[in-house]
Amino acid sequence: MTPDEFRTHGKALVDWIADYWERIEDFPVQSQVEPGWVRAQLPEHPPEAPEAFEAMLADVDRVVVPGLTHWQHPGFHAYFNTGGSAPSVLGDLLASGLGVQGMLWATSPAATEVETLVLDWLAELLDLPRDFRSSGTGGGVIQDSASSATLVALLAARERTTGGASNQRGVRQGTAPMTVYASKHAHSSVEKAARIAGFGSEALRSVPTDREHRMRPDALAAAMDSDAAHGRRPSAVVATVGTTSSTAIDPVRAIAEVAGRHGAWVHVDAALAGTAALVPEMRWIHDGLELVDSYNMNPHKWMLTTFDASAFWVADRGALIEALSILPEYLRNEASESGAVIDYRDWQIPLGRRFRALKLWFVIRSFGAEGLRAMVRRHLELTERFEAWVDAHPAYEVVAPTTVNLVCFRHVDGDDASAAVMEAINAGGEAYLTHTVLDGRFALRVAIGAERTER
Repeated sequence: MTPDEFRTHGKALVDWIADYWERIEDFPVQSQVEPGWVRAQLPEHPPEAPEAFEAMLADVDRVVVPGLTHWQHPGFHAYFNTGGSAPSVLGDLLASGLGVQGMLWATSPAATEVETLVLDWLAELLDLPRDFRSSGTGGGVIQDSASSATLVALLAARERTTGGASNQRGVRQGTAPMTVYASKHAHSSVEKAARIAGFGSEALRSVPTDREHRMRPDALAAAMDSDAAHGRRPSAVVATVGTTSSTAIDPVRAIAEVAGRHGAWVHVDAALAGTAALVPEMRWIHDGLELVDSYNMNPHKWMLTTFDASAFWVADRGALIEALSILPEYLRNEASESGAVIDYRDWQIPLGRRFRALKLWFVIRSFGAEGLRAMVRRHLELTERFEAWVDAHPAYEVVAPTTVNLVCFRHVDGDDASAAVMEAINAGGEAYLTHTVLDGRFALRVAIGAERTER
């Protein structure tokens, strides 16, 4: 494809995306195809001869679009939304066009320094503790998802618990086992991270929650004290600010105080709810954050940024780098050895990394702080309004405190009636809901976070 052909096809593709956004409400939110339908529409074997770009775009309309669940649809209220906005898409396009690999500062200084700046900007917008800024002992990095952020936090916790010994010898049988703690409503990625980091599922303690589905600090203290008394080493606690089921806010300050008595690493997973702290009146969700070791929120959920972009900060970058840094000869360079630069390869699991900061940079500059705050306040107002509609309806009841932009409710006739309502809504195509189970009962979830959702 020549540069002139790229211009022609690129303009056609941008037009297609713009048209898609304008007509997105014409599609059923959830894909209606049967398993195997998409593949059956396409040739079994790859083409021998080159195909025209127009043919590819035609197949996007004919085959791909019917097989999509439209996460940017204003009626998408399932799971949590993925962020999306025109500036973010353009930033992603630019990153792909530049094609740089920012594993080291030396491999593209702009990729590293823009990312460091943007994470400092975001820390300021969220009013995060000073230790999380690059000017202090810590700093921020963009991970692909909250799952990866939790994993690297647990790896850093493991190395701090063992004094770095597990880097050299591994987590051996016969040594005092290390334990990890999270509430029973924490994301499943915590258990996956515990497995990958070598703790194992048996080392994960599911801490009981209170009536509002928040981790109980007294139960955490009891679990940690018991483990320590039996020769185990409490290594890490994962507190959740906005659980997936109900957006419950764990009491971070009390949790960190308990964990501090055992020297355990405290990681805060605020993947969805962290965006709420863009507005000052919601910053209560971060009470106690100055006591924790690491923190994560996902701009690709509620902050208008396309997937993937998960913002992760540490209060002490040395602990993270010690856990993850390996320096082969072929990566040695003068800038890295000077100690004057950041090499983000040491802050993540993969060696290579995309220039993800561009799309976040474009979003923050395009909307400005006031535009981002207006978006959050609008979604919070819509959530409050929807909750009021549920409260006013005799057939429904809210079943969990509404903390940010999620309402959990059910039909008063019970689980079967609630499930039937959800199935009917999803079958209609105008909206898409998912469910959870709270206190042993089926509950509908309505998440409000898409850019195009209106009253």
